Amino acid sequence: MPYTEKCLKCGISPMDLSHGRAATWGSVYWRVKLLKGGVRMFVITNKSVNKAIDYILRHLNEEVSVGDVAAHCHFSKYHFSRMFKEETGESVYAFIRRLKLEQSAFRLKIEPNRAVTDIGYEFGYSPSNYSSLFRAWYQTTPVCFRKNCFRAALGHPFMHMETREKDNALETFEECSRKIQIKTLPDFFVLYERRIGSYRHLYRQWQDFMEKYRAYVTDDTEYFERTFDDPAITAADGCLYDICMSVDRNIGLENTCTIEGGKCAVYAYKGLGKYIYAAYQTIFQIWLPRVPYELDYRSGFDIYHMVDGDSGYMELDICMPLRNK
Repeated sequence: MPYTEKCLKCGISPMDLSHGRAATWGSVYWRVKLLKGGVRMFVITNKSVNKAIDYILRHLNEEVSVGDVAAHCHFSKYHFSRMFKEETGESVYAFIRRLKLEQSAFRLKIEPNRAVTDIGYEFGYSPSNYSSLFRAWYQTTPVCFRKNCFRAALGHPFMHMETREKDNALETFEECSRKIQIKTLPDFFVLYERRIGSYRHLYRQWQDFMEKYRAYVTDDTEYFERTFDDPAITAADGCLYDICMSVDRNIGLENTCTIEGGKCAVYAYKGLGKYIYAAYQTIFQIWLPRVPYELDYRSGFDIYHMVDGDSGYMELDICMPLRNK
């Protein structure tokens, strides 16, 4: 039985297992799903909005205006701005600003030896402007954020209590290195659906996804989750992610894309799903600073090989895109 079938029979998705829980859903709306506790999760179904998000992600380190994004999608600025906010819950301007600040914070975290001003410049900010905008968003300066990001990651709710209580909450560099291989991966053509919301609330989404596209599943189908954020940095209701499965290029559906391969650090994860967050933080804060590589701007993704819905045990590859320093 394919891993997703077994997982869904138990009412659990791969990412739910990775955080050790499954959510209870409330009312369901057309574009917005209301989750337990009143948390909203946006399902981005509009092809033009997804095209805009992809464009923004590719140009975060450039000066991108609302007009640029609207023109790329062949809409007027006013019409596109209204459509984008209906789909995502944010204006185009607010979305760009948020992603720039979050991605700059991520670079502060994973590139500890790089000058703060260089990171600010990369995302289009002068030193004074970057510091003031960063403080307004995170209630701290970029320098203090960098000093405290390790502790903040360990204190995140995804770092489960039994892990936080241990002195060795993260793996050592040597332990992590033994699980990583540097590989050149192929591109993957996938059918996908995109969400903005918490990683915790995915089990129902996988059920809906698999039910909707069951006719396209074959014995060779692979399952992916493509992520664009570090949940230790991005607020829970702002995480951007795609749930995907490999399909034939002649499928004839609009919601397809290519997950770009290339050089990647491939971390072979085997263990309980709720500790995947700790594996990610080990890669970010222990392994990356000591290797001759840095993350480039392709999206990272997980490839699932096996999930036991009863025990929560899972095997997957965490794929991190690399470039030489």
